[in-house]
Amino acid sequence: MLELERINTFYGRAHILHDLSLSVSDGEVVALLGRNGAGKSTTLKSIMRLVGAQSGKITYGGQDITALPAHRIAKLGMGYVPEERRIFTDLTILENLEVGRQPPRQGAPDWTPEKLFELFPNLEERRNNLGGAMSGGEQQMLTIARTLMGNPKFLLLDEPSEGLAPVIVEQVAFTIRELKKLGLTILLSEQNLHFAKLVADRAYIIERGAVQYDGTIEELENNEEVRKAYLSV
Repeated sequence: MLELERINTFYGRAHILHDLSLSVSDGEVVALLGRNGAGKSTTLKSIMRLVGAQSGKITYGGQDITALPAHRIAKLGMGYVPEERRIFTDLTILENLEVGRQPPRQGAPDWTPEKLFELFPNLEERRNNLGGAMSGGEQQMLTIARTLMGNPKFLLLDEPSEGLAPVIVEQVAFTIRELKKLGLTILLSEQNLHFAKLVADRAYIIERGAVQYDGTIEELENNEEVRKAYLSV
């Protein structure tokens, strides 16, 4: 469903991604693992064309999207949940959801606020509260819910467990598993290997902007040498 071929991304003169290649098949949940500064967020932003100069090729659903602007990529059915969350703090939860609304999309779940409240009961209790009055965990749920209002077929999640209490991390993991059951394909960046094991089928590890490992979560769990080399602090 998604393929990156030899992607190089630059911030000014800084070369961040180095010939990075990866693929995600329809219906998979794939984790992009690595330490802080490894290039995980830059990879997701490169897919969505939210960063500067880059080379290589990105194919989504058989279509070359390398040169498309971000809004065109979103209209093709790709949703992006940024690490910074970026909710509208002066809008209510319901109003934040309406901001993300797009028409129904063939081959994707058709989301409404009511359906999302079933998935995120914490949000239903506070549907008329302002975004700025929410906890970090609630804001993370709202960011995911707002993106789902665009009825995506493919979801990019940037560090979904970062800074969350363990009980909220478990809720986010449950949500991702439920989305997979509905047929969504997901690529998530993550530092937390435990979280990745809860949700992902496969994993890539990147270090200094290049892929260093590609395998199943089970294979990674059994490879202590790789974990120590690229994931230990």
